[in-house]
Amino acid sequence: WSCVSKWVCAGGLATKTKFFNVFSVCQMTDLLYTEKGLVTSLKEYIRQEENRLEQVKEWADKLDSLTITATQDPEGFLGHPVNAFKLMKRLNSEWADLESLVLKDTANGFISNLTAQRQFFPTDEDQTGAAKALLRLQDTYQLSANTISNGDLPGVVHKSRMTVADCFELGKIAYSEADYYHTELWMAQALTQLDEGEESTIDKVSVMDYLNYAIYQQGELERALELTKRMLKLDPNHQRANGNLKYFEFQLEKQRKAEAEKKEQEDKKREKKVLDKREAQRKRSKDPLPERKKYEMLCRGEGVKLTPRRQSRLFCRYFDNNRNPQLLLAPVKQEDEWDRPRIVRYHDIISDSEIKTVKEMAKPRLRRATISNPTTGVLETAPYRISKSAWLSGYEHSTIEKINQRIEDITGLEMDTAEELQVANYGVGGQYEPHFDFGRKDEPDAFKELGTGNRIATWLFYMSDVSAGGATVFPDVGAAVWPKKGTAVFWYNLFASGEGDYSTRHAACPVLVGNKWVSNKWIHERGQEFRRPCEMSENE
Repeated sequence: WSCVSKWVCAGGLATKTKFFNVFSVCQMTDLLYTEKGLVTSLKEYIRQEENRLEQVKEWADKLDSLTITATQDPEGFLGHPVNAFKLMKRLNSEWADLESLVLKDTANGFISNLTAQRQFFPTDEDQTGAAKALLRLQDTYQLSANTISNGDLPGVVHKSRMTVADCFELGKIAYSEADYYHTELWMAQALTQLDEGEESTIDKVSVMDYLNYAIYQQGELERALELTKRMLKLDPNHQRANGNLKYFEFQLEKQRKAEAEKKEQEDKKREKKVLDKREAQRKRSKDPLPERKKYEMLCRGEGVKLTPRRQSRLFCRYFDNNRNPQLLLAPVKQEDEWDRPRIVRYHDIISDSEIKTVKEMAKPRLRRATISNPTTGVLETAPYRISKSAWLSGYEHSTIEKINQRIEDITGLEMDTAEELQVANYGVGGQYEPHFDFGRKDEPDAFKELGTGNRIATWLFYMSDVSAGGATVFPDVGAAVWPKKGTAVFWYNLFASGEGDYSTRHAACPVLVGNKWVSNKWIHERGQEFRRPCEMSENE
C-alpha cells in the first residue's frame, strides 16, 4: 500500500502512531474502494441470489401446478408411463440439483426437511427401473420413441411430453446396460427434438457422441462415419470424433475389401448357395415362434387363436355349482373364456366396497413380489416378476373371510389348505413373464414347507380396469384374458390325475397405461381328495 511504503522506514513510537494515523486515513480511502468492491460483490450476490430464487420459484410453480393435477387422480396420473418415469427422475435427480441450489444459501429449515426426506426418495436403482419399464413397454407394444416422447398412448388422461433431457437420460441408462439398440432409439429422439428447436441444457454434440457409439456397436460403420462428420462440423476440435473419423474410414475400407473378396468367392458358389438358402428358409418356416414373441403378440392382442370353431364351444350361463345352498337364490354369472385349458370368468363377483377394503389392507404391506426358487423352494425376487404384493388372511377381516368362502362355494374346493389371498399391484411396466403356477416334477420341493401338496387351481380377481395393456395371456394356446374390474377368472393347474397341465403356462402382460390391481388364491391339493377325486388317466 502507498501509505505503508512511506512510513515503513521510520522508527519509534511516533512511527507507530503516525503509521496508525496515516494507515487510518489511507485505509479509509482504500476501504472506500474496498466497500465499493463489496457493494459490487453484494449486487452480484443479490443478482445471483435473485436468479437462484427465480429458478426455485419457477420450479415450485411448475411442481405446484403438476402436483395439483396429479393428486386429483394419483393412480390415473401415474398410470401414464412417462409420468411415472419423470416422477422417478425428478425425485432421484432433479430434487438433488435443487438441494444443491438451495444449499448455497442459509435455508436451513428447508434443507433439514429435504435432507430428512431424502431417505424416502427413489434411488438410482429405482430411476433405472422406471427407465427399463419404459423400454420394456416400447418393445412389448411396438411403440416408437417419438410416440412415447409425445405421450400419444391409448387411454391416457394426463398426457405428458418428454423433454430432450428425459430422452437423453433414458438413452444413457440403456447405454449403461450395454443396450445399444435402445441407446440409439432414445439418443436419436433427443437429437430430433433438438433439431426441431427445443431448448435444452443438453447440447447436440453430447447426444451425438452417445448415438455415434451405439450405432458403431451395432455394426453400422457408414452411419457412424456420417454422424462423426456431422459432429465435427459442430465441434471441429472434438478429440474423440477426430479419432473416430480416422478409425471408421480405416475400418470401412477394410470392410469393403473383405466384402469384395467374399463376393468373388460367393459368385463361384452361387448355385449351391441358392439351394442352401431355400433349404434354410424351408427349415425356418417350420420353426415355431419363440415364446417371447408369442407372449408379446398376445399382449398386443395379436395371435389370439379364438377360431370360429372354438368360439362356438364357449358359452355364458348362470352357475350354482350343483345347487350349492349359497348360490341357489343368487347364482353367479359364468362365462367361458377358453376351452383347453378351461378358463372361466365370473362377472360381478367382488364388489367395489370389498375391493376398497382389500386395497386398504394391502397398501401398507406391499412389498416387491417374489417367486419360488425352482431348486431351493425359497421365495426370492426375480427380474421377470415386477409388481408389489401383500398377503391377507381370513382371520384378519370379515371381508377376506367372506371372499374365501365365496371362492369355496363357487369352485367346490377346500380353502383351509389354500394359500392366503395375495394382493398384487402392477404399476407402469409391471409384469410377470411366462410361468407355471404349479410345481413341476423337477421342482420336488417347490411347496414342501407348506405341506399342502401342489397348486391344483388358480383363482384370480381383477380389482381394477386397465386403460391399456395388463392382459393375462397363455402363450402355448394363444389365449388372452383382459382385466375387467369386479370379475375373476379360474382354471385348474393340475389334471384330475394330479399331473400338471402344461398348457396353463401364463403371463401378466406389462401395464402400458393405468394401474392394475389383482388378488389371487392359489388352491392346493390337500383337502380336495373327495371334492375333486383323482382320475386314472394322466390327462384327465
